[in-house]
Amino acid sequence: MADKHTGIYHSSAVVPATSEDLRKLCEELRLGCSDEDIAGVRDNFRQYSACLQRVYDLPDLSLPVKYPRTPGHRPTQADNPCNAWYWCCDIKGSGSGLLLGRTVGVKDNIAVAGVPMMNGSRLLEGYVPEFDATVVTRILDAGGNITGKTSCEDMCISGSSFLNARGPVRHPHDKSRDCGGSSSGSAALLSLGEIDLALGTDQLGSIRIPASWTGVVGLMPTFGLVPFTGAASIDTCRDVIGPMARTVTDCALLLQVIEGDDDNKDPRQSGKIPPQNYIQKLDKGIEGCKIGVLKEGFEMCTCQSVCDVVSMAARRLTDAGADVEDVSIPEHADGLAIASVIATEGTYNCMIKGNGFGFSWKGFYPTSLQEAISKGYAARPHELSPLVKTYSLLGEYMYRKYGSKFYSKAQNLALMLRKRYDEALKTYDVIIMPTATHLPPRLPGRDASLKDILDRGLSMFGNTAPFNCTGHPALTVNAGRVEGLPVGMMIVGRHFDDLTILQVARAYEKIRED
Repeated sequence: MADKHTGIYHSSAVVPATSEDLRKLCEELRLGCSDEDIAGVRDNFRQYSACLQRVYDLPDLSLPVKYPRTPGHRPTQADNPCNAWYWCCDIKGSGSGLLLGRTVGVKDNIAVAGVPMMNGSRLLEGYVPEFDATVVTRILDAGGNITGKTSCEDMCISGSSFLNARGPVRHPHDKSRDCGGSSSGSAALLSLGEIDLALGTDQLGSIRIPASWTGVVGLMPTFGLVPFTGAASIDTCRDVIGPMARTVTDCALLLQVIEGDDDNKDPRQSGKIPPQNYIQKLDKGIEGCKIGVLKEGFEMCTCQSVCDVVSMAARRLTDAGADVEDVSIPEHADGLAIASVIATEGTYNCMIKGNGFGFSWKGFYPTSLQEAISKGYAARPHELSPLVKTYSLLGEYMYRKYGSKFYSKAQNLALMLRKRYDEALKTYDVIIMPTATHLPPRLPGRDASLKDILDRGLSMFGNTAPFNCTGHPALTVNAGRVEGLPVGMMIVGRHFDDLTILQVARAYEKIRED
């Protein structure tokens, strides 16, 4: 095509649709267009292509990169015994701030400019983002030192730790076991003491499950409180970035930094919430706090020893002055079914069919990442993990046979579920239950069947997944051990009252340390 201003040849942004292209699409979509209709659409496309060309030629927006860095390196096996690092680097931020001198690991689905980002998948291997995610900039502004990208499950679709294309992340307390996912590397490195703080993401429990199984603290903040901008999406109605640390105090510290205190809030946040000084208020105490121990949360567990440890830990909060009693929310038992439908069809349409980000979100789209994902899907779909392939098949089958009928009803039921939790949280300041429904299993063998892989990758979400659909904040803190393995206690609070669950967790941490 010729540039309209100079008349000189200018490469077209898109290949024009031919009559044959449109006729094939018409037949596939069963639109019943005549030849005259096809000709009209083809002429209209010529006009539309001018809009596409203009959008292509305009400079794109990007996120800022404020601090110098080098690309870093892939660690050797000797330096990475649990395979918890994907990539090592050394990016120092501001010379002052809350995180000065603190080392931070960033989950490998969150962009760090100039550092390779694989998101656990061969499809993205070789991609290097040119932008820093908003949370990365906030960490560096606060003086943090980012020391690497932590391993995660393939496209973050799994609650296990063995589907990363670079190999399994091994449990730091027993290298024959799964350490949970998909924020596997962040949890393992914290447990090993190799980093001070870490970022994870959570769409069904991907911060809380690995934190629970490795004995660290992991918080899924209220949906929208922390910007997801610059991270690889799974489903924009469930995407959450959250802090992970060895202590509640450090978890609160990192939340205070990544929540930020300016107007650059994630567009998905509902309402303007004033920033909290979590650290200043953390040790206020929980005298008179009302805590509900969720009956159905314990019934979800398949391991009685896990229930016993968490129940005992919850009752010990009376030592800090809290009132602890049992509560029943029968609808919690349906939460996993509701979450499963939303996750299967929502993930397929956003991450897979939508090439990583889907449509209709009013916010920043990292176009280079989206294009890399799109090209990966187009060129090598056979290299997707078994879980991503399963989501693809189920998602497309449901779309072709039933449209969005079940997804839409599940979203409606999630509103009902949110209302039930909110009703309970009018009486109780927090509710408590086990985080994971069982202990970490041993890693599967090379001959593991697809059924075994699917069961292992999705079996632990019974208590965590419902709160991804309702947006409530939820934190896991180590409640004790069974067979030498850590067991997490999950504390759930009201929307945008993340402070209270941190205070309850801190109060338990003090009791545990005495």
